[in-house]
Amino acid sequence: MSNELLRAPAEAKYAEELDWLESIDDNPKPFSWRLSPKMVRLFILGSERADGLEREIPQKWFGDRSFVERAIVTLASDRGLLLIGDPGTGKSWLAELLSAAISRNSTLVVQGTAGTTEDHIKYSWNVSMVIAKGQSRQSMIPSPIMTAMENGVIGRFEELTRSTSDVQDALISILSEKYVSIPELDEDNIVFAKPGFSIIATANSRDRGVNDLSSALKRRFNFVRIPVVTNKKSEAEIVRFRTEELLRRHNIELEVPPTLLDVLLQSFADLRAASASATSDDERLESALSTAEQIGVLEDAILHSTFFGAASLTSQTLASSLVGSLARRSPEDLAILNKYWHGVIEPRSKDAGGEWNGFLEGGRQAIATLS
Repeated sequence: MSNELLRAPAEAKYAEELDWLESIDDNPKPFSWRLSPKMVRLFILGSERADGLEREIPQKWFGDRSFVERAIVTLASDRGLLLIGDPGTGKSWLAELLSAAISRNSTLVVQGTAGTTEDHIKYSWNVSMVIAKGQSRQSMIPSPIMTAMENGVIGRFEELTRSTSDVQDALISILSEKYVSIPELDEDNIVFAKPGFSIIATANSRDRGVNDLSSALKRRFNFVRIPVVTNKKSEAEIVRFRTEELLRRHNIELEVPPTLLDVLLQSFADLRAASASATSDDERLESALSTAEQIGVLEDAILHSTFFGAASLTSQTLASSLVGSLARRSPEDLAILNKYWHGVIEPRSKDAGGEWNGFLEGGRQAIATLS
């Protein structure tokens, strides 16, 4: 059986790089941080020639430098960090990279859902040990957040607005008082947070109204809003970076022609513009049309071409993957895509030709199949 992980956490994936950065880091470090703020930024945003380093550090998160710097400064204070934005804007990836660089542990994660309870962010009990020996620290099961408190590292809370108000309220005391009481115990009944502890939470801006944050909880967080990437060059870099990772992970030798990448980027840009100008939800695709969804479309097309195609990516396959990924509501989304194909792709195919011809035909066939 292989010991290879399906998806290694950032601290394992970039372990050698983090070790090297730590060995050359002589800048001041807050609390128990493994890297200084400057090195954390360097790890996430990559190095430049002006940095004068012996080796190149690749960029891992593509976004505005100011967002990363503000996030790092927040974590160096005693406030929590809330990354908020549309789906697919890289909030969770940024949170993972920050945790890996600062604490060398990004796995202390609570996933917010309707079923998340206060136990998930505080503690629970090993029932068999409680029956055998009674309640004690040995029979207590600390949550990822409590473990982060005890070790003075970063804890993460994904999809905060999807958890109930009771769970959100439990975070208030942790963020303000920096300790958790254990009333079931007579002794050793308080867990205090050690220096370096903080929480990085993420929230989907499209979930507004599901479980809104209270004013008290909002005051405990610094908000960093991550916008949708609209710069074509930056978006191309993100898609290319993630695609190369996919090809390496699956040991696939397949070239993605730049012309096909341009077709994908332009199609998403067109659909975003149409969605922005729509006057009702029925005229908008249900998809957020995020960069992450572009990556998903391209990944689907690459795997389909590898396993069922001629080991080469074609515009027809790309179009079929795009329609299949974005047509979530039937018939509303199919009607929107059909209108786009007739009104935009067909004229562009006549004017520009090239990959757009195959993209036109592949999209038509996919829409007809799903209709």
